[in-house]
Amino acid sequence: MIENNEIERILDKLENLEDEVLAVELLKEFNSASSELGKLLLNLDKKLIHDDWKSLCDKAQARLDQVVKKINQY
Repeated sequence: MIENNEIERILDKLENLEDEVLAVELLKEFNSASSELGKLLLNLDKKLIHDDWKSLCDKAQARLDQVVKKINQY
């Protein structure tokens, strides 16, 4: 998961990007990745066994980390 101050820093960085099209695309990626992780963390799917849930959470966190890394390159 990402701390609130990190989210604010990311959003500020995207807001100040000169390439608005790129900023929108990166924001969409960030929102998608963080939403996916958030839904898994809430674990609303009761059919998931713990090991599967943990694996999906790890993959979602890795995806979110990759998007944040991509944003930080700009």
